[in-house]
Amino acid sequence: MQLSVISVVSGVSMAFAMPFGSLFLTSVIGVSSVQLSVFLIASPLASVVASTIMGKLSDGRVQRRYMLVAGGLAGTIGYGLYSVLRDYWLLLGTSVIFVAITSSLLPQLFAYGRQVSQGPSMTVSVLRTLLSVAWVAGPPLAALVVANIGWVGLFGASAILQFGVAVLAILLPEPKAEPEQATVEETGHSRAGFSIVMAAFVLLQGSVALAVSGLPLFVTANLEGTVGDAGLAMGLCAALEIPMMLWFGALANRMSQHKLVVIGAAISLSYHGLMVFTQAVWQVMALQLLHATVISLIMGVGITYFQSLDPERPGHATTMFSNTQIIGGMVAGALVGLAKEFGYRWIYGFSLSMCVLGLALLLVAGRVRAAAEPRLSPAR
Repeated sequence: MQLSVISVVSGVSMAFAMPFGSLFLTSVIGVSSVQLSVFLIASPLASVVASTIMGKLSDGRVQRRYMLVAGGLAGTIGYGLYSVLRDYWLLLGTSVIFVAITSSLLPQLFAYGRQVSQGPSMTVSVLRTLLSVAWVAGPPLAALVVANIGWVGLFGASAILQFGVAVLAILLPEPKAEPEQATVEETGHSRAGFSIVMAAFVLLQGSVALAVSGLPLFVTANLEGTVGDAGLAMGLCAALEIPMMLWFGALANRMSQHKLVVIGAAISLSYHGLMVFTQAVWQVMALQLLHATVISLIMGVGITYFQSLDPERPGHATTMFSNTQIIGGMVAGALVGLAKEFGYRWIYGFSLSMCVLGLALLLVAGRVRAAAEPRLSPAR
């Protein structure tokens, strides 16, 4: 129960701050295009570095709950400074230090869930589902806070929520470290194909980020819809994810997680391919069922899949999953800028190409695993 509350509170905090970061920088700080680009590149890179370091520490002798506490306290300081600072360089420094450390919070949360359940279970799927719930409610509520209280209220609320995460985390019990029983499939994947899987997930998660960030632009510019239409589509997708996350999470305990993420990649071809040819807002709404399925398989089952690739280091494995999402988002940002020059329908042409490459790499990873299996034996 306590872990579930941490997932919701941290999710709401991030759903408050993250979607409005660019708007804050452009409307309040008045940054130039170059400054915005530097900020949006430097911050994710710092998050990758911080998350990787924290992941290695948590798989060593540092208790994972202390990593959660550190992430919560860093978020308290970082978002607290956001609420009062109005200098670009000070904000950039805050982002690459404190907010970057906060980015390790979710990977460590999922790693703790894996550890406390002693292997694959519904725990991680439930935590990921609760995160989706937080993102359904978070952005609309944040918009109301900005409209009525302002940016000080928004970032102040995020800081308070992060402090709540730190308090809850320090009270978590530290589960006993018991080595998991790695199967032949898991060990083969971990040693022979992990880097290929990571490359595949950079592309697949990048395609999701590209499709989501480009949806408002595509709906308003190409389909003559409104920002409200785009928001409704994204909210519908998030709502559909909630039951799907739970169902696919249960299914992942009974069948190959590799097969499930391959199915997700295959379905992504249908979604992005059909989006290229959409001519009306209602078609976008209907296709959110496919996109919710893709997100549930790639970003839901994907977490436990990565943890199964390196079962003895859940912190490292979950951090690598998180890093593929961050790097994929950076690639998506660059492609949105490119689509601005050629037309926003190209957003889904680019995302479709990324899905094709991602699916191909997953199939290659499966072959690498199959080739490695004869040389491996089950752990005893």
